[in-house]
Amino acid sequence: MSDHLRIATALGASGWHPGAAGLDRAFALATWRELIGTAEGAGIDFVTIEDSFVRRDAGHLDALLIASAVAPSTSRIGLVPTVTTAHTEPFHVATGLQTLDHASRGRGGWRVQIGDARAEAPLFGRRDPDALPLGDLLDEAGDVIEVARLLWDSWQDDAVIRDVETGRYFDRDRIHGAHFNGRFFGVEGASIVPRPPQGQLPVTVLAHAAPVYELAARHADVVYVTPSDDGSAAALLGEVRDAEHRVRRTGESLRVYADLLVLLGDSAASARDELARLDEAAGAPLASDALVVATTADDLVNRIAAWHALGYAGFRLRPARLPEDLVRIGRDVLPLLDAAGLHGAGDETGTLRTRLGLPEAPNRYTDSQKKEAVA
Repeated sequence: MSDHLRIATALGASGWHPGAAGLDRAFALATWRELIGTAEGAGIDFVTIEDSFVRRDAGHLDALLIASAVAPSTSRIGLVPTVTTAHTEPFHVATGLQTLDHASRGRGGWRVQIGDARAEAPLFGRRDPDALPLGDLLDEAGDVIEVARLLWDSWQDDAVIRDVETGRYFDRDRIHGAHFNGRFFGVEGASIVPRPPQGQLPVTVLAHAAPVYELAARHADVVYVTPSDDGSAAALLGEVRDAEHRVRRTGESLRVYADLLVLLGDSAASARDELARLDEAAGAPLASDALVVATTADDLVNRIAAWHALGYAGFRLRPARLPEDLVRIGRDVLPLLDAAGLHGAGDETGTLRTRLGLPEAPNRYTDSQKKEAVA
């Protein structure tokens, strides 16, 4: 793993503080192009885009469609939409994400979310909300990820042959069915989309408890955790590694990222004052699963450096206000990290996998991979 940490931002319809304005522009694609363009210009490595089937504010656009629409206007930044697993068809999830990877030329990723399954069930009418225990939802999510990975590999890299003489566009022998029969669903056929440029898109999971750490350890490349202080930052790293051991993870270790909700000011006092103002506007103090850091860029960088030294591969910063805190992350935080030798530009032209330090993803159906699996 690279010594350089990676910085992501988590973008929603507005800032992460309920008192932050901006919902009036949330439905304009130009707003998303502007926000993601700001993040890309600042040197942020990737953005995650929030999504849910349940309306929690004035509504929002579909995260996967936002990422695919914005992809052609970007050139470097990773695009990682939230796509839920509890009520979506795995085939549609896989092909939608494949399409994003093609549209972005290898910069797509996936933030897996089981969603608020009980609240979402009535929107679909296919499942009893009382028959959705967490364990089943996590097992189902694991199956969805596995099927997506099978479908991403279903076209070998050289399946498209464009043989003019024989009139064959692709070689049928290099396209493979998923052949997955699980507890929750079955998928037999191949994808309708050729293999993604990355082979396998990076899969990321936000986790708060041991069962979700285990889901990430079995199936993901990156896990986001939410430390509340220095002590829990060290403890959570240990919990993730313990989960990897319990599920007998092989190959690359999980990249562990810490989530922080940030409000930045010229001074710590001004940042705290702004937080109090937003709390008053929202009618309640800000409540978050992630640590709320209302401070200066220097203080934030000091915390990031200390936690990186513990073993964190990166940080996902949630801007309290948009675009203000996103701008400050790019203008103030990233230059300080770069100057300290902590961040670095990385590969400006490669895939998101390359940027995250993940190895190339060979296709499981190639002869060399088949021989390795048999051995």
